[in-house]
Parts: sequence; structure tokens; C-alpha cells
Amino acid sequence: MPQVKLIDLQAQYIPIRAEIRRAIDEVCDEQALLLGPVTERFEKNLAAYCQTKYALGVSSGTDALLCSLMAMGVGPGDEVIVPPFTFFCTAGNVSRLGATPVFVDIEPDTFNLDPAKLEKAITKKTKVIIPVHLFGQCANMEAINEIACKHGLLVLEDAAQAIGAKRNGKTACSIGFAGCLSFYPTKNLGAFGDAGAICSNDSAFIEKCRLLRVHGSGHQYHHVLVGGMFRIAAIQANVLNVKLKYLDEWHTARRKNAAIYDGMFAGTRVVPPRIEEGNLSIYNQYVVRVPGRDGVKQALAERGIGTAVYYPIALHLQECYKGMGHREGDFPVSEQACREVLALPVYPELPEGHAAYVGKALLEVVG
Repeated sequence: MPQVKLIDLQAQYIPIRAEIRRAIDEVCDEQALLLGPVTERFEKNLAAYCQTKYALGVSSGTDALLCSLMAMGVGPGDEVIVPPFTFFCTAGNVSRLGATPVFVDIEPDTFNLDPAKLEKAITKKTKVIIPVHLFGQCANMEAINEIACKHGLLVLEDAAQAIGAKRNGKTACSIGFAGCLSFYPTKNLGAFGDAGAICSNDSAFIEKCRLLRVHGSGHQYHHVLVGGMFRIAAIQANVLNVKLKYLDEWHTARRKNAAIYDGMFAGTRVVPPRIEEGNLSIYNQYVVRVPGRDGVKQALAERGIGTAVYYPIALHLQECYKGMGHREGDFPVSEQACREVLALPVYPELPEGHAAYVGKALLEVVG
């Protein structure tokens, strides 16, 4: 019985270890450990990859969102629209700034924010809309942008799971006003620790983020804004620069594994993810819906198969948001997803035959 990991970071690292070690040594030898030419080189390459004029390396995906919201002037009294089915920081950063996250339910088949439910959530206090490109597939940005434009709102793409994903030929982070990336080690483009980036075509916005990244200081000990410490480490930037040139190759391998699952699950009780026409998914996760999810997860673990649940509790039902007054049933599509979703191994280095083994085992368990 094969042991199938959900993800295997060593399998990615070992073939390019020599390149990465050289990149780390370069930074160590120069002792330019924060920002500097190495980071600027990565930012230039990242902007080109994301089809934006600018990219700014920061300390994490969470800080990318936080810094962006700060640059957009979000604060007490403001509302920011987010989906309730996503990683916590999408809403958490809104709350950290004293603003209110306003939840809008997701589409049942793409897991992304549902534009049909968006406009009724907009009020005079709404300042920003954050669509999340969940699991590597872009949200319906045309519809979201149209509504945002009508109401004079900014659109901030949470592309933490979607670097390189495309919608109708446009790359994630280039479709809204700005976009945020995470380079957490398990992402398709993963650093050797925490790192992130902000991408945009707006020079004034990027320059404000650049100031906020170092406590609002353009010159040493002269602070024009109250910011934070959101710098990316040069070692992370150089590691990411090595990995960036392999990224499309890794995306292709993920799509190949996803296609195996798609073929096996068609017409069964296992519901595969639906990729919208015009979308190119990078499959940061391959997430299915299954009946009796928790039992299925346990049964697969007994067969040596690693899986994960993204996410078991919708944000509006998290303990820290009890004071908002939401109840079970307020966002039923998100709540149902929390009960049914299961992520399967889809990483590029998945050994030959393992995807088929996982698919067969899942179908046997589900029945």
C-alpha cells in the first residue's frame, strides 16, 4: 500500500537544491539581508510574470493584504466585502484596522465570491471588495469589477492561492486595482518561510505601500505615515527568484494530476471542482465535495492517503466574530462547503500512479 502525502516539499526542493543553495549563499556573502538589489530583481521578475507594472515584496501574504488595506485608507467606520469561505486573514485584516468585514456567500461550484449576491451587501460605508481566487481559480472579476465601478469601490484581489492563474487571458493580480500574493512554503510558489507580495498598475498606490512597508519611512528616521514592518527578507526573494522560472512547469504538472481525478470522478458521488470557461486554474488545491466527509477522510488516512479540509468553519461562525450576530444558515453555501470539502494530493511531484490510486480509493470509500 503506497503512502501518499498531501504535499511533499522535499520532492520539489531536492532537484533544485544546488540552485537554491547558491541563491542563499549569494545573499549571505553579500550580507545585504533585507530588501536591496536582490529583492528588486525578484520584484521586477514577479511583476512581469503577473502582468502588472509593479510588484512589492513583503513579509507574508497576510501582511500583503494588511499593507494594501492600509494604503487604501481602510479604517474604523469602513466596510470591506469578503467571502466567508476562505482563510481567516482575508477578514481578520479588515478587523485589525477597525473596519467591518461584510460577508457575501460563494458560488457552490467554484467556491468563489458570488457576484449575484454582491450588490445587495454594498452600503455607503463600503470601501473595498476582496474577491478570493480560492484553490487557484480566479473569481468572476468582470462581474465584480462592473459592480465595483458602479459604486466607486476598489477591488483588491486575494490571490494568495492563485499566482499564475488566468481569467480570459488576464493574470491574477492584474484584473483588479491591486492583488496580493502569499509565498507560504506550501503555495505553488513557496518561500523558505513566510513571504508575500503586492502587485498593481497604480504607481501612487505602490509607492504608498513601499512607505508603509518600513514604518512609513522614505528616509531613515523620517516617517511620513504610520506603517508597519512588512519587509521581505532578501534570502526569501532570492529563493523565490530561483523557483519562479519553474512555476509554469509545476502548474502544468498539477493540471495533469487534476485531469486524472476529473476523469475518474465524472458522474460519481464525488463532485470535482468546476473550472469556469475562460479560467486557467493552477490547482493550489484540488478540492472535491463528498458525502460524509469526516468519515471519508479517516478512511483514506487508513489507506495511507493524506488529505486536508480547507475550511472546516466559515468565518461568520468563528468564535471571534460572535459579536457580529451571525447565525448558522446566514451563508448556507459556505456552510455546506465546510461540511463537504476535501483536498486531495495534487502536487507536481506526485509519483506516477498515485493520483489513480487516490481516486480509486476515494470512489471505493464513497461508494
